[in-house]
Amino acid sequence: MGLFDRFKESAAQMQTQLLAKKNELKSGAFRDASMAMCALVAAASGSIDPVERQKVAQLIATNEVLKNFEAADLQRRFEENCNKLSADFALGKVTVLQEIAKAKKKPAEARAVIQIGIVIGGADGDFDKDEQQVVREACYALDLPPHEFDL
Repeated sequence: MGLFDRFKESAAQMQTQLLAKKNELKSGAFRDASMAMCALVAAASGSIDPVERQKVAQLIATNEVLKNFEAADLQRRFEENCNKLSADFALGKVTVLQEIAKAKKKPAEARAVIQIGIVIGGADGDFDKDEQQVVREACYALDLPPHEFDL
């Protein structure tokens, strides 16, 4: 099995695991950390391409696990995080990682935030080095070992 196929299978498994935990993933900390993670993955290269931003926004709106929350609220939170990262990537990244770290009190939510980052990062079929790096940094912010997610 090629790397690409293995990755697609892994992303599909992550989504299945997320769906299994959907009823546990309803807290404000999970919501906020998930939107911060989505923005971080969208900006992984240091800037946010408008097409990438739109694609991630669509993925957020259609992700079954995130339907626990109001779509307009998720969109607003995602855009706020994107704006922070666009204004000053280095400073925005620190702020966004702090937002992600709020989910570490509940291990199931922390893992789910990382899984969302992987699912979003791989949605285009290419979970590139920059995306992997920011998800790895989020693992550290959540006190989770990156190797647990093959990062």
